[in-house]
Amino acid sequence: MKKQFRVDVCADSAALSPGQVFTGGSPPGPIWPRLRSPQQDRGVGTMKYSVDRAVLLRALTHVQSVVERRNTIPILANVMIEASSGGALKLTATDMEIAVVEDIAGVTVARAGRTTAPAATLYEIIRNLPEGARVEFDHGGGDGPLALRSGRFNTSLAVLAVDDFPSMTEGRMPVQFSIKAGVLRDLIDRTKFAISTEETRYYLNGIYIHATESEGQPVLRAVATDGHRLARVEESLPEGAKAMPGVIIPRKTVNEIRKLAEETQDEIAVRLSDTKVQFALGTVTLTSKLIDGTFPEYERVIPRGNDKKLVVPRKDFADAVKRVAAISSERSRPVKLSLGTNHLRVSAASPDQGEAQEDLEGDDVAYTSGALEIGFQARYLSDITDLVEDKLEFMFADGAAPTVVRDASRPEALFVLMPMRV
Repeated sequence: MKKQFRVDVCADSAALSPGQVFTGGSPPGPIWPRLRSPQQDRGVGTMKYSVDRAVLLRALTHVQSVVERRNTIPILANVMIEASSGGALKLTATDMEIAVVEDIAGVTVARAGRTTAPAATLYEIIRNLPEGARVEFDHGGGDGPLALRSGRFNTSLAVLAVDDFPSMTEGRMPVQFSIKAGVLRDLIDRTKFAISTEETRYYLNGIYIHATESEGQPVLRAVATDGHRLARVEESLPEGAKAMPGVIIPRKTVNEIRKLAEETQDEIAVRLSDTKVQFALGTVTLTSKLIDGTFPEYERVIPRGNDKKLVVPRKDFADAVKRVAAISSERSRPVKLSLGTNHLRVSAASPDQGEAQEDLEGDDVAYTSGALEIGFQARYLSDITDLVEDKLEFMFADGAAPTVVRDASRPEALFVLMPMRV
C-alpha cells in the first residue's frame, strides 16, 4: 500500500499545490520543508494547549503528592498529561499503589494529544509563576521535549513514552456507595493516629473499614491499632455499603484522601473490590490498592468489665498533661494519673529535670471508685484529647489493665490505651 502525504507548505510554484495528495514510495525531497501524515493531522503524538495557572496548580497539587521522590522506575516520577479536542485536560500520577486522576475543563486545546512530564519539576514551575498567568504547552510528538511558556518565561521539559505509563484504574469494582465528605473526614481523623508504623506487621499499616452492627443498627466502622492503643469509630451505614468486604486502606491512601476530602462538603462516591478502593470527588478520582492481609479480631482487646469511671474536662486535662510532660524530653516516659474521690493528680518525673504535678478537682472532676494510680505515654493521651470536644470519660479496671476512653458527647468513638509501668 502506497503512503499518502498532504502538503502544508510548498516552496516551488511548479510543484503540487497545498492540499494536493502526493502518491509514491517516498515523500518529495528537501523542497518540501514541512510534511504531515494524516495521523499527525489528527493530533496523535502532538499536543498544544493553554490553561490558567491557578487551575493547573490546583490539579498538580492533588496529583503530584502521590509521586515518590525516589524510585527506581523513571516513568513513576512523571505525570501523564492528556489534552482532548473538547477542551479538557486530564492529569494522572501514580506510584503503582495509588493513582490520582484529575480532569480540568475550560482548557484551550489547539492540538489534542498526550505525553508525560516530570511531576515535581512541573509543579515547582507552575507554583512559582505569578498569579493570573496563562501557561502554554506545545509538544511536537515522540520523545521531543515539552515546551512550556508563560509571559517572558519559557522552558523545555524532557518527556518519557506514554506507553510506559502504568494504569491502575482498570478492573471491576462491584460495591458502590456514597458517603458525606464530613463523615469520611471524621472516620479518618478519629482513627489514623493509631495506625501502626511497624512494617513487619503490615496488616496494621492502615485503617480497617467494614460493615457491621452496633446495638442492632447497621454501621460503617473504622478501626486502627498499633498494639499499644486502638481507635474504633462508627457511623450510620451508607446505602449500598451492606455488601462491602472488610478492607484495610493503607496509611498513604488515608492521608491522600483526607487532604482531598478537606476541600469539599459534597458526597464522595466509593467503589470497592477485594483488592482496590476508589474515591471519586468532584473532578478528582483516587484509586488505591488495599492491604492484602487479615486485620486482627480487635473486639477481643476491648475491655468489657472496666467499672471505675472518671469524667474530666478535656481542656483542663489536656493542658495539665502538656505542662507536666514538659519536664522530660523522653517521649516514652509516662505521665501518672493518681485518682481519689472527685480528685485527679497528673504528674511526671525525670532523673535530669525533676518532678512536676498538677491537681484537678471540683465539680467538673467526677470519680468515686477508690484510689488508683496508672500511667500512660503523654503523647498517646494528647492524641486522644485532641479529638474530644468537651469531656473525657475514662473506664479503668486497675493500674495494669487496658483503659477505655470515650468522648462523653460522642459515644460512637471509642479508644483503648495500654498503660505503662510507673
